[in-house]
Amino acid sequence: MRYAVLGTGVVGRTLAARLGSLGHEVVIGTRDPAVTLGRAEYGEWRAGRPQVRLLTFREAAEQGGTLVNATGGQAGLAALAEADPAHLADKVLIDVANPLDFSRGFPPTLDPVDGDSLGELIQRSFPQLRVVKTLNTMNCRIMVDPARVPGAHHVFLSGEDTDAKTAVRALLHSFGWPQAGILDLGGIETARGSEMLLPMWLRLMGALGHTDFNFHVQGA
Repeated sequence: MRYAVLGTGVVGRTLAARLGSLGHEVVIGTRDPAVTLGRAEYGEWRAGRPQVRLLTFREAAEQGGTLVNATGGQAGLAALAEADPAHLADKVLIDVANPLDFSRGFPPTLDPVDGDSLGELIQRSFPQLRVVKTLNTMNCRIMVDPARVPGAHHVFLSGEDTDAKTAVRALLHSFGWPQAGILDLGGIETARGSEMLLPMWLRLMGALGHTDFNFHVQGA
């Protein structure tokens, strides 16, 4: 399959590398490829992955069969706005981002929060996309390698399109997530809940002193 990962930070690079290792064709999108290529951390990462092409957001969104929003905060909205709407029609967008607001320093707050979510905002802004919110409640290494955390733990899905969620579930399974560890929360409005886990995640990071942890839901 052809994936376009929007965002060249550590999350985007980690997801692009994992997708490539599974044999998918991957492009990675950025606002200004020349600026990104000038960054040492991206250059070092790219040196071992010459097959992953770096494109503008517009080019990446047009070429990807499935899109992955790995940008920071609400930057995904701006990235998608650069694409021709005709090239977004009926595509699945996997949204792994959180609406982080660093305007008041660290720890960040969320904007939007509670009465809305980034997942919903993207779906409303680009109704031609089939948005699936997932993987936003853990660090990127666990996203692509759930075995980093021993025992049972969970990843959540939110979205309106059943077929899109089925496709994303299959991708998560290829990452190593067992079917029992993938919890479908329901429609895209349920992304509010998974996004609001971020403040708890940040406090757990501070308490544990590392990020190799995840959430497990234990039922009766």
